[in-house]
Amino acid sequence: MPVGEFPDVLKNALIATEDADFRNHSGISLKGIARAALSNLFHRHRQGASTITQQVARNFFLSRKQTLSRKFAEALLAMKIERHLTKDQILELYMNQIYLGQHAYGFEAASLTYFGKPSKQLTAAEAAMLAGLPKNPGGADPTDHFDKAKARQLVVLLRMHETGVLNDAQYEEAKKQPLKITGHWAPPVSAEYLAEMVRQQVVQRFGEAAYSQGLKVTTSLVSADQAAAQAAVRKGILDFDRRQPYRGPEDNEDLPDTDTDIDQAAALALREHADDDDLRVAVVTHASPKEVVAILASGETLHLTGDALRGVGAALRPKAAEDLAITRGAIIRVMRTAGDAGTKSEWRVAQWPDVEGALVSLDSNTGQIRALVGGFDFSHSQFNHVTSAWRQPGSSFKPFIYSAALEHGIQPATQIMDAPISIDDALTGGKHWDPKDDDEPLMGPISLRAALAKSKNLVSIRVVQNLGINTVRNWAAQFGFAQDKHPDNLTVALGAGSVTPMQEARAYAAFANGGYGVMPRFIEKITDAQGKVLFEAPKLPDTPPEDARIIPARNAFVMASLLNEVARTGTAAKAQSTLKRPDLYGKTGTTNDAVDTWFAGFQPRITTVVWMGRDDNTSLGGREFGATLALPIWIDYMRQALKDVPVATLATPPGVQDIQGATILQPVPPPAQAPQPKPAPPSPSTDPFSRLAPSLR
Repeated sequence: MPVGEFPDVLKNALIATEDADFRNHSGISLKGIARAALSNLFHRHRQGASTITQQVARNFFLSRKQTLSRKFAEALLAMKIERHLTKDQILELYMNQIYLGQHAYGFEAASLTYFGKPSKQLTAAEAAMLAGLPKNPGGADPTDHFDKAKARQLVVLLRMHETGVLNDAQYEEAKKQPLKITGHWAPPVSAEYLAEMVRQQVVQRFGEAAYSQGLKVTTSLVSADQAAAQAAVRKGILDFDRRQPYRGPEDNEDLPDTDTDIDQAAALALREHADDDDLRVAVVTHASPKEVVAILASGETLHLTGDALRGVGAALRPKAAEDLAITRGAIIRVMRTAGDAGTKSEWRVAQWPDVEGALVSLDSNTGQIRALVGGFDFSHSQFNHVTSAWRQPGSSFKPFIYSAALEHGIQPATQIMDAPISIDDALTGGKHWDPKDDDEPLMGPISLRAALAKSKNLVSIRVVQNLGINTVRNWAAQFGFAQDKHPDNLTVALGAGSVTPMQEARAYAAFANGGYGVMPRFIEKITDAQGKVLFEAPKLPDTPPEDARIIPARNAFVMASLLNEVARTGTAAKAQSTLKRPDLYGKTGTTNDAVDTWFAGFQPRITTVVWMGRDDNTSLGGREFGATLALPIWIDYMRQALKDVPVATLATPPGVQDIQGATILQPVPPPAQAPQPKPAPPSPSTDPFSRLAPSLR
């Protein structure tokens, strides 16, 4: 919103409340600093002295942490901003960027959120309520905390009267005006990562004019699926983090020695710390080994005892390390636990997670994105792990190796040795290699089907040995994987290359849809402010065209059969046993030291990939796997995505036979040729199957 389009009553209310000397100072207010110092000296609680310009400097360039170095940098930046921008330009930045609660950023969004109308229609009473929000947006928003918002509004109205913005009659009228809060205007689901993908594509198409044309973009997201995806990723990450050691408070703030005016002191202490819907920010007012008392940004006081302190005992000891200790003034996170049947939910101490996760879900036939979550929280990290995180796929890459094997004569029932193997340096691209499986007993001869279900590493290595590394890399490239991202040595058998979750989703969709390649898409229509259609994606058929085929239908069908076995009896058996439906397929993946964990799977119409890991590539723990971290997220999401979706049965394509319960791929007959002299039997050195047989026996 250009600053000129905001009503004067709102701008004047904001300046009167936040920075009465705004039009006159050069970035910092000496009067404000003196006033705050006197208040802090005589009232024993902190009062802020930040100007609007300092708040702009902090919000755009600095952290929220209260330190002398940050305050000094803030002051220097504020003075520099004042030299380069006009007062109206500074005010415009502030009024568009400031957070005002209920997912509303900027005063125009807040006006729509709380009053259901644009800011130009605000009355003085309504403008005063919005101008009171910057001080405590999480704890005094009028939707959830109307009484506190009303009390703050009266303070703002008094400042407007004292500074001459309102005369006596206007002041009295505004105090008496009833306020009607209309509810939320914010979008019903969280999809910030996909929204950023949309922004990038729209700007690429329309240029900078995209920001001023009032464009409306319709995406392929299914709102219920997106909400389920967001909830599933967050729950999975928080469940994992609860098993981790406590890492200490986020910050420490100075509180007065007594609890006089503690509510106001707590509100000021928390003003610099972003709240969250799940992980609520709180300041500790009392801490002992048996009880922690903390105040939320909303002003609610929590008394945490017993199980609410599980995992933080070391931080409550009298001699706890300084960076770990929970003491008076500590800034911590708390969250509600889901109550069991008949019991109410309770608060417990938590912490901001240090791991990330991602989920992407596609329509298997069209490639339309149904849900996408690129990380735990967009406001903390805008890095989209779905599209930009190149991670090792581990065993989730094995289906593409097995797909190549099927195309080169190996059958699902082919017996392959699960036995020790030693690889010399030349074949690994590095040091001598003695690969093994994690705590899995060797099984000797094992079928290809069982080997995939149990994710046998030694079997995968033997398959790649016999197919040839380039054969595997070339075959994987047909699914859309970047060839240069996968090693040209035997470690490719264990998924030592690099993929993105989006690449895996696209690749697994080919197994789900009968062998067709799909291109992920998410923008369906773009219209201008008058409703004129500027772009509309072409309608796609329910079944992809034949020229989109990337692997034979028989190969896709048999691979789906093998992946169904994984979800029925193998490492992902929890999928079918939990969701109680037979049409689930997929593969877990865990890399060395559990740095990356995956589950990639599908129901024939919906393909979904989940990843969890750390951005610094450190281990998630010796007892963590794709089945323990990624698979539960996939199950939670698919429970919603498959709601009311009937069970699907894959039709058997030509070239596949069932002989005494064993699935057999028939070889593709060669094209008809003129009769040729009968060749001599191939020598062992040229016959690929003679080369295959010894190590597979």
